[in-house]
Amino acid sequence: MPSTPASSPSTRRFDVAVRGAGIVGQTLALLLAQARLRVALVAPAKPAASADVRAYALNAASRELLRKVRAWPEPEEPDTPATPPVVTPVSGMEVYGDDGGAVHFNALRTGQEALTWIVDVPALERRLTQAVQFQGGIERLTEAPNAALTVICEGRRSSTREELGLEFDVRPYPHKAVAARLRCSQPHGGVARQWFKGGEIMALLPLDGAEGHTVALVWSVEAAQADQRLKESPEALARLIQDHCGAALGDMQMLSPAHAWPLELSRAQRWITRTEKGAVALAGDAAHAMHPLAGQGLNVGLGDVAELARVLNQREFWREPGDLKLLRRYERARQADVNAMGWATDGLFGLFAQTDSRVQLLRNWGMNGVDRLDPLKNWLARQAMGTIT
Repeated sequence: MPSTPASSPSTRRFDVAVRGAGIVGQTLALLLAQARLRVALVAPAKPAASADVRAYALNAASRELLRKVRAWPEPEEPDTPATPPVVTPVSGMEVYGDDGGAVHFNALRTGQEALTWIVDVPALERRLTQAVQFQGGIERLTEAPNAALTVICEGRRSSTREELGLEFDVRPYPHKAVAARLRCSQPHGGVARQWFKGGEIMALLPLDGAEGHTVALVWSVEAAQADQRLKESPEALARLIQDHCGAALGDMQMLSPAHAWPLELSRAQRWITRTEKGAVALAGDAAHAMHPLAGQGLNVGLGDVAELARVLNQREFWREPGDLKLLRRYERARQADVNAMGWATDGLFGLFAQTDSRVQLLRNWGMNGVDRLDPLKNWLARQAMGTIT
């Protein structure tokens, strides 16, 4: 039975109210409803959709989680010649330093079908919305109801988190991320490519299937330069991108306007609290944010979802979902993993932002060393894929 459409506050009492209907919030609502919890999905009416140039790299753990809630965009959406695939498996990854250093990853050598999957954001959001509509036990509301537990999934600028006084430490990076879609004269071959060059980090993520010519750009550049590049004509910006990657995919053409947003390393000091209306927990970007150089932001957020759902599903029969002792299990488990990933990406950013020639020599020597050690490369790849702990 379809879920109830958005409405005013319900007089029902819910087990869990999920505040925020993005990818993390909807996935959590679906998981909890599958476990027969009474779930409210709270979000204001959505404005008209605008063009979204983002694409996410999702690992094997995230893929299985989305399959579990029937929201993975394929194979339920069959491909036709007129409709390019919305999920592209990444068979290889090439990472280049700024002075000859390089590391190459290959899915076949890890024994996996793909290193990661590049997923079109609008397609994923559509599938999640459809799944919510047809999942019983979820009521969509525009205002927060009474609930034993409220989970804040409103993103890094969450107003609810601020209202509750949950401190959120933010350390801005001097960079912004520039994102766009481009068409290349050469096919990408299902390979994700990344360049650490001149203190900047550029990634080209493959789209439209293994034989596609479209890529999603994520380019971490100094804030002032990012603003300047947004002012360039599409032709001039395409040339800048092409030059920066050494024309790795031939001639390039912009398929969308470029967008930019500030980058930061941020985390909540506490992930749970108690209010007079019930317990509160944070998940996703409301709890943490990190540099996108490793492509793990959404994977980490979905990891929050999986752990919180596991803790709630395995709780002792006498505990309510809002029991703080129960929620501390979630907080402890996720803080350790998230902090480790955040500091790892921060360390890599700091390392490759260094322009000292001695540091350049060392880091490129290190990249070439890793490239020659297949067991280490395969371990690193499987860690990023979420296939081992």
